[in-house]
Amino acid sequence: MPERVADAPWLIWMLEAIHRGQSGLLQLLHGLGWTGEVDGQPAWPWAQRLAGEYLLVDQGQARQLAWSLAAVIAALALLALALLWRRRRGHGLCLLGLALAAVVLAPWPSRQVLLVRAAPSSFHRNPLPFTDAAIVRGAAQYQRLCLQCHGAAGNGQGQDAAAQAVWPPSFIGPLLWRRADGELLQAVRHGVQDSQGRTTMPGFAGQLSVDQSWELLHFLRAQAAGQLLSATGNWAQPIALPDMELRCHRSDKTRVRDWQGQRLRLVSLADAVELPPDPRMVTLWLPPAGPQLPAIPEPVDCIVASAATARQALGLVNADTAMRDVQLLADKAGWLRARNSRAAGNWSDEDLLCRSTQAPATSGAPVAEDSLTRILRLMDAEPVLYIKGGRVHGLR
Repeated sequence: MPERVADAPWLIWMLEAIHRGQSGLLQLLHGLGWTGEVDGQPAWPWAQRLAGEYLLVDQGQARQLAWSLAAVIAALALLALALLWRRRRGHGLCLLGLALAAVVLAPWPSRQVLLVRAAPSSFHRNPLPFTDAAIVRGAAQYQRLCLQCHGAAGNGQGQDAAAQAVWPPSFIGPLLWRRADGELLQAVRHGVQDSQGRTTMPGFAGQLSVDQSWELLHFLRAQAAGQLLSATGNWAQPIALPDMELRCHRSDKTRVRDWQGQRLRLVSLADAVELPPDPRMVTLWLPPAGPQLPAIPEPVDCIVASAATARQALGLVNADTAMRDVQLLADKAGWLRARNSRAAGNWSDEDLLCRSTQAPATSGAPVAEDSLTRILRLMDAEPVLYIKGGRVHGLR
């Protein structure tokens, strides 16, 4: 779907305008003191909001909304002209009539498509970085509160699933990516109700702090990404390389996020001394478990200092807790794109596990290149596109 939407720039612009308009209104109301806060961020004061996610699915309704908005703009322009020409009564009445006709005859979309139920936290954003430590802490909360119903794999097959009023949803799919952060937070902290207002999932606001709730959501995405990788052989939904503590040759680089804008290669080889350096990427070494952190080998740029925590978090994303002899590639935006669990230099085209379904156009004669070079080129040429909260993310 993101690739199809990318060919409709008017829709992307309109959806972004809808989101920014609502977010801006919320910030204005909060700044004026007309709405309070919930869970540490401004609270949306209404029971409904404009639904960009439905307009993405039904582009016919989206076109109707676009034409209707154009009609409203035209009506406002006509009203302004009518005020300027108020001394010419006949002209003014004609313009007022045209403005009214524009609004009345506009092809307004269905209300059910345009509006959706909102929560006070609908426009909340996860303020916590996606770190290895946050993922591991979220895993502990999942074990404590969610395991019995949602199951160890997050597939809704927990021990108590059958006893629930509604069967728990599976997280092995697009659910955690398509829903906005704030609406997922609402479900975790305040529960889920059906159309009749009956509780189908309890809330955990009394057992989780706000930060713990956000960390739980980080864990759920990491786990779901790994389960999707295990089930489909791909990262079917985008997942970032977790931010981790590093020890680097350069003293100004202490975390993964400090390398933003660079391609990253994370290797979990037993010994990185013989690893051939590659100037096209920053190389991070995840050392084997041990009581002490080894020295930084010359061929690598950094060593992961939080090795035990990082291994646990990356094991979820990689769908393999062993994390033995694995190489992961992240693009310049930080998204994990490729994985190789074979020899260090033995890459193949099939190792590119997160890619656009729309291949980029090529020009000229084909150029002979090895698989790793081709993977790096495709990573640069195909940005990660994804839909979240009714918006398309990742477009250049």
